[in-house]
Amino acid sequence: MPAVTAPDILALARIDAPGLEARPRAVAKVVDSIRTLEGGGFPVRRPFPTQSLIDGTDPFLLFDHMVAAYEPREAKGAPWHPHRGFETVTYLMDGTFVHTDSHGGGGVIRGGDTQWMTAGSGLLHDELPSEKLVMTGGVFDGVQLWVNLPKSAKWNPPNYQDIKGQGLTLVASTDGGALVRVIAGEVAGHAGPGRTYTPITMVHASLSPGAQVRVPWQHSYSAMAFSLHGDGHVGDERRPLRESQLGLFAGTGDYITVGAGPEQHHTTGQMEVLLIGGEPINEPVARYGPFVMNSKAEILQAVEDFQSGRMGQIPAGTEGREHAPDPDDPWVPGGFEQD
Repeated sequence: MPAVTAPDILALARIDAPGLEARPRAVAKVVDSIRTLEGGGFPVRRPFPTQSLIDGTDPFLLFDHMVAAYEPREAKGAPWHPHRGFETVTYLMDGTFVHTDSHGGGGVIRGGDTQWMTAGSGLLHDELPSEKLVMTGGVFDGVQLWVNLPKSAKWNPPNYQDIKGQGLTLVASTDGGALVRVIAGEVAGHAGPGRTYTPITMVHASLSPGAQVRVPWQHSYSAMAFSLHGDGHVGDERRPLRESQLGLFAGTGDYITVGAGPEQHHTTGQMEVLLIGGEPINEPVARYGPFVMNSKAEILQAVEDFQSGRMGQIPAGTEGREHAPDPDDPWVPGGFEQD
């Protein structure tokens, strides 16, 4: 379940209702996710890129919802692999990921936390479940977004933002029926902690059964709503939005609308929705696996740099591992460490 909540949602600042002159964004389409495996074999629900949704997501390249209930020794992660030319944004609602890279960066991502990794000029990294999660089993629930970088930033050095759940900006819908967590960008004057090269907005909203939220949105930004858990509707036209579906908004409007159905069956008792959008980059995109550049020549250069070791070396003792220790929540054979 989402780790960041408000003890009293009615005490939070509110998102004002749209004025009479405000115009809603219309819904262009609603698409299903495909279900596939990533990394070392962990399941994801992917609304894009798919055959149903290729265009209209700029500046986002990929969206994966990683959700599973693991038995002991089932949890999987993403072993060592390279990236160049974009940013990965990993937001967890439940579970633990341990992240290590070839430049000495990384850290532990827990429920409510976000790790913003700017791959930039290139690096190697792995993203693994904690040893405790692997050995004992448990729920894992999170998303990973790939955010494109403009040509001017693709060669920037790698960088991290470790955004703890407590640092998110919390606001409430007009009637208090929805908790809105602002991770990056700005909603009704309330800015999230994420710092971005490409201007974007990223919001996680929890809607009580029957609740609706109208979120002000930048006119020039793309806009999408993904149902992580639960069923409801999108747009003032109330297009149905089922779990694991993504609603893509069209045109320019002043706000986007999401509503929850009268019954919700997720463990939180609410509809969990991720809202994302950003300023389209409108540059040529050349992509090959984990490399996203502007031309085929730059892709060939990335492959050569990776193969020659110029993106870094895997730290000794970490190659081939399937899980990693969490220093703040360790697992020891035969039991758990005691205070």
